[in-house]
Formats: sequence, C-alpha cells, structure tokens
Amino acid sequence: MDPLNWLQDHKIPVGRTAKAGFDALQSAAVGFFDALSDTLTAMIEALLHLMQTPHPLVMVALFTALAWVLQRSWKTCAVVAAGLLFILNQGYWKATTESLTLVLTACLLCMAVGVPIGIAAAHRPRLHAALTPVLDLMQTLPSFVYLIPAIGFFGIGMVPGLIATVVFVLPAPIRLTCLGIRSTPPALMEAATAFGATPFQRLVKVELPHALPQIMAGLNQAIMLSLSMVVIAALVGANGLGVPVVRALNSVNTALGFEAGLVIVVVAIVLDRMLRVARR
Repeated sequence: MDPLNWLQDHKIPVGRTAKAGFDALQSAAVGFFDALSDTLTAMIEALLHLMQTPHPLVMVALFTALAWVLQRSWKTCAVVAAGLLFILNQGYWKATTESLTLVLTACLLCMAVGVPIGIAAAHRPRLHAALTPVLDLMQTLPSFVYLIPAIGFFGIGMVPGLIATVVFVLPAPIRLTCLGIRSTPPALMEAATAFGATPFQRLVKVELPHALPQIMAGLNQAIMLSLSMVVIAALVGANGLGVPVVRALNSVNTALGFEAGLVIVVVAIVLDRMLRVARR
C-alpha cells in the first residue's frame, strides 16, 4: 500500500469537528446569540444616530475640536478638518460614518475585553503561556474564515461584520496591555510595596500608568486593524466604505475603487493624527 494514499485515507477530521462544534454551539446558545445580536444592533444604531443626525459640517467642527483637545496643535486640526472636508467633497460622508460606527464599536468591545485579559495574563504566567498560541491562531487565520461562523450565528448585516472584526482585532490590545504591565520596573513595584500598597493599589497607581503608552498603542492598532476589516465586513452585508470597494471590484470600476480606497486611507490618517498625543 502506498503510504501517501494511506495517509490521505485517514484524514484527521478537522473540518468536520469544527462544523460539529459550531452546530452544537449554535443550537445550544441560540438565545444568547439573539440577545447579543440585539444588543450590538442597538449600540450600532445609537452611534449611527449620533453621527448622522447633526449636519456634516457640525460633525467636522466637533472632530476638529476633539483633535485640538487631544493634540493642542493647529497643524493636526488642519489635517483633520481637511481630511473630513475631502470626504464630504467626494460624497462618502454617510459611508464614512457607518464605517466609523463599526470601527468605534469594535474598538470599544476589544478594549473592554482585551485590557482585563492582558492584565490577568501579565500577572499569571500560566495564563500567558496558554493564551499565546490562541492569540497566534487568531492573528494567523485568514480574516475571511471568521465570517463563516459569524454568518451562521448572526445572519447577514453589521453584526457579523462587527463580530469578525472583534475576533481579528482582539489580540492586539491583549498583547500590548500584557507587555506594558510586565515591563513595569521592579523598583517601582518594590517601592509601592514598601509603602504598604495593596495589589489593587499597585495596579492602579503604578502598573496602569506605566503601561498607558502601550495600552494606547493597542487602541491605535485596534483602530487600524478594524479599518482593514471594513472591506471584508462588506462581504457579509455590513454598510460603510467597504460597499463601494466591493462594488468596484465586481464591476472593475477603477475610479470608484480608487475613490473609496483613498477615503479609507484619509480616515486612517485622521484617526492616527488624533491619537498621536495619547500614544506619545
């Protein structure tokens, strides 16, 4: 018998096992997934209402004022205002607000979950060792793979795109938070302990302030990775800037694809410039 044929005939049922697991989870937790979908839909609709109800020029002024609060630099404010006015000029304001809603919701969920997990992993070496291969798998798997179970659990729309984005982005804040906490100088920890600080006080007064640059870098990475998922999320019905890109791909429309792609780049530049002060 040919060893190659024998090896192929005894294929390890990876795909069948994964499908069986997802099917069992879908049937056992259908109520949980429905409640989660309703909650995420309400969050998305609330953010959309906040961004689309005011006049676009009012939102441009608000974003520019926020840039001034964060940066205290008129050059950064000029870049933010020019970028948003360019988006208005190209006629992509509604799609931009939809993409920003997806990005902001994904980043909120990622930071709410990733920062506590990163803190726990930094304090527990066994948890950190167990999380490392899981995070490697989450970052290595093609992002398209996450869309398959997301569609099965949540159907078509913004929610499956949001879930796939969160799973793809989550390793970044976990890793950077863990790195920031673990890099706290031992001398600072010893000094805090010598002055009678409790573990919670050491975390709040010493470790988190020292790790803040890394945590904010994790937020920045989460935003950029979420923007990279905009086009992929459009394949499962998520609205935003990915829709014209997919439409341009289907119709081989170079002008439409370049316009939408350039708008995504402008959004990334605007968000990056606004967050630079926190990262520094």
